[in-house]
Amino acid sequence: MNPAEDDDAQLMCRARDGDPEAFAELFRRWRRPMVRFAVRFCGRQDRGEELAQDIFLKIYRARARYVPREAFRSYIFRVATNHCINEVRRAEHRHRGGSVDAMPIEPGDDDRPGADALVHADRIQKAVRSAVAALPETQRAALLLQKEHGLPLTEIADNLETTVSAVKSLLNRARKKLTAELAPFMTDEPVGVPG
Repeated sequence: MNPAEDDDAQLMCRARDGDPEAFAELFRRWRRPMVRFAVRFCGRQDRGEELAQDIFLKIYRARARYVPREAFRSYIFRVATNHCINEVRRAEHRHRGGSVDAMPIEPGDDDRPGADALVHADRIQKAVRSAVAALPETQRAALLLQKEHGLPLTEIADNLETTVSAVKSLLNRARKKLTAELAPFMTDEPVGVPG
């Protein structure tokens, strides 16, 4: 996409030039995607929301240096990816534990019809979030940028400062790890979350 035709890039240029409403509009447009990306990346809702705020703060503080060389989407996801990767690498984050709480819910805790199926679906969802959170940072970033946000391989490669073939390799390894981790859920029988 030509940055001159990118409405979000134009808003960022207006924010750079001192228009506070332009940045407020960018925040409204991009808040949910950034929170979703950060939550999926770090595996915790509360921490993901904090990371999303940090991402917007970084962008706001750097607004005076903004030059629209690419689609705004690429720009904001590059900032988000770098911030999230740096955050999960911090020793503090590793010590606090970045995985999703996968406390099992026992079938029979709910007497409503279909409760077992809902419990099973909830367990699968928790297992998927936990498995994604356990991926190495670059694999996780590539997977989330592609599957959650629909970025093409070229933009993912730019975000991760690598090649398209390296991104394909990251995605392949991530899929293999997820397939292996989630294999117990590929049956019709409800099972506990792998631990």
